[in-house]
Amino acid sequence: MSSHAERRTAPTPRRSWSRRAALAVTAAGAVLGLLTTAPAATAAAPHRPAAPAVAAPDIPLANVKAHLSQLQSIATANGGNRAHGRAGYRASIDYIKAKLDAAGYTTTLQQFTASGATGWNLIADWPGGDPQQVLMAGAHLDSVTSGPGINDNGSGSAAVLETALAVSREGLQPTKHLRFGWWGAEELGLLGSKYYVNNLSSTERAKVAGYLNFDMIGSPNPGYFVYDDDPQIESVFKNYFASLNIPTEIETEGDGRSDHAPFKNVGIPVGGLFSGADYTKTTAQAQKWGGTAGTSFDRCYHSSCDTTANINDTALDRNSDAVAHAVWTLSAGSTPPSGNVYENAADLPVPDAGAAVTSSVAVSGRTGNAPDALKVSVDIKHTWRGDLVIDLLAPDGSSYRLKNSSANDSADNVLATYTVNASGETANGTWKLRVQDVAAQDTGYLDSWKLTF
Repeated sequence: MSSHAERRTAPTPRRSWSRRAALAVTAAGAVLGLLTTAPAATAAAPHRPAAPAVAAPDIPLANVKAHLSQLQSIATANGGNRAHGRAGYRASIDYIKAKLDAAGYTTTLQQFTASGATGWNLIADWPGGDPQQVLMAGAHLDSVTSGPGINDNGSGSAAVLETALAVSREGLQPTKHLRFGWWGAEELGLLGSKYYVNNLSSTERAKVAGYLNFDMIGSPNPGYFVYDDDPQIESVFKNYFASLNIPTEIETEGDGRSDHAPFKNVGIPVGGLFSGADYTKTTAQAQKWGGTAGTSFDRCYHSSCDTTANINDTALDRNSDAVAHAVWTLSAGSTPPSGNVYENAADLPVPDAGAAVTSSVAVSGRTGNAPDALKVSVDIKHTWRGDLVIDLLAPDGSSYRLKNSSANDSADNVLATYTVNASGETANGTWKLRVQDVAAQDTGYLDSWKLTF
């Protein structure tokens, strides 16, 4: 899996670039785009996202931290850890199960054996929703034997728990069926989640529309990393953080090392968040996110000091809200809001000083022509956006200039919404975004783009 970490370079002199005549366009702030897994009936138009019928509530940081305090107390009372096969793990399961039972969930303890000891997964189903379309969110609950595991992974477990409790408080009635999971024996090799997935029949596997994983989301020197496995799920998280002006990077440190892997290996779409473990934060990352460069994201990773003092409140708060946002959004169904938004969230490299590249969205089911105020939202990660020329191509090949190159525009990235008078174009058909890097030395990629009719 490729990483798209941004490269920062000192400004260098640029030759002037000629400006071609452009159609009238205006730039505005980026708007939020939300996407869900489409059912088979709409698979021909995979880039038509859905928005949640009801916005997700704010997840109170105090509530999430209260769960962490309980997990810390459980570890303290049981030899300092909550590891597989130890009393602290079973007490952690019992604590979460009691909360969910009281909130109206149907809970199941799934028992398995690993390393000669009994382990448990906790599964919680929220009543209602389409049983043929199941959205899951989960986190591993076990710690290593050397510490209480509050960031790893009390943080993910607590955020998933509080999101589940918020579903109950809000009386959410999602289109999809909601299921939450807390996995055992992750620290021994993803054993709990593997057991769960391996014991799903092929019929039951086919019902799981997506699995969201949250493993370490409150690291004390945090980064904001998003899994890039499923582009639809990925776009929900990236668009959420973009709406807060928080840059993200593709998650690579934990790829294949957490509980999303067993789901991914059987073809279930996966996504998730991560705030970093024992990798070192770079200078560029510290400039982007704050914190300390040259220090690991979590200095207490797998150590006795992974206590409630080992949590960054801001990261935990932001990520917990993102968990809820994704659950509300992705469980809402696949009907686009008035058929208005069409998005392509697949990453597309833009060659340095190379040929133009294009990304497509298919628009269908509309009548007549496109509007005279067609919104084109663009998210390009690039180390010198002045190199970039961007055009919108209508289905008949007509070109609309969105952005010219400029030797004086030395900032990073293009995150903007352009307004185009496309009233002379038939709405239905394949629309394309064309991007070209016309000067050397700087690199980037198209992160996502969308049309709003």
